[in-house]
Amino acid sequence: MAIPQPGIFAIGTKAHHHLQFDLTGEPSELLACIGAIRDGNGTVAGANIVVGFAPSLTERLWPGQVPTGLADFEPIVGDGGYTMPADQHDLWIWLHGASEDAMLVVARQAVEALAGVAELAAEEQPFVYRTSLDLTGFEDGTENPPIDEAISAAVVPDGEPGAYGSVALLQRWEHDLSGFEQLSPHDQELVFGRTLVDNEELPDLDDHPSAHIARVVIEDDDGDELEVFRRSAPFGGVRVNGLMFLAFSSDRARVQTMLERMAGVDGIRDRITEYSTPTAGAWYYTPPIDLLH
Repeated sequence: MAIPQPGIFAIGTKAHHHLQFDLTGEPSELLACIGAIRDGNGTVAGANIVVGFAPSLTERLWPGQVPTGLADFEPIVGDGGYTMPADQHDLWIWLHGASEDAMLVVARQAVEALAGVAELAAEEQPFVYRTSLDLTGFEDGTENPPIDEAISAAVVPDGEPGAYGSVALLQRWEHDLSGFEQLSPHDQELVFGRTLVDNEELPDLDDHPSAHIARVVIEDDDGDELEVFRRSAPFGGVRVNGLMFLAFSSDRARVQTMLERMAGVDGIRDRITEYSTPTAGAWYYTPPIDLLH
């Protein structure tokens, strides 16, 4: 039986490293290189390793394996021309574990192992801020399902293209913390739709349709929430900082709908986009571990 990559669900890690590569060699060479930097369980030297492939590359490696509707990221244009840009690469490796130094060692090994086959194109080293907060001070991943329900939210069901793999969205958002911090605490809460201190949903949320939580909660025709599994983490320093938004889903459609609602394709733009700007976005397919062997 195929098994999802376990690193997707390994929670509680403090240090993260995202590496994105552009293919320079033959696709068939990639899998041998990846095998050189991960063991059968998707770990090495204390690092959890999750590997994703651009949908276009997935089709070349495993024809017919691309999940329904998944394609390389295209810019999303919303209200007033607001745009979420694309920065699609061929290969993505997410390392996460207990310490930054260990992640750096494995990251360098990965780049070396892929030399001549794929070239490093983008890199970020996110971290856990306080009690898993965003740099704005609000809790990140509030809407995450509990870990025992995360697999159904994040893994493509049996019988569908890409079964036991996952659809992954990786976006880089740069914050305007100075602008956000000029808001009163109450106005900050109106941006997110939640209270800052106890992380409770605002009681009058219907009066604030542009609040972040109002934009990203998606329901099916029966009124049940369509969940995704978020593994986002902040990045940066004093001058440039933000959030590496990472979401795993059993299908592309629900995440795409969230992005379109945030961008204001329906005419209502997420207020969080007034204080944070997406600079890059990419879709990846994370295959079950048997396809990586």
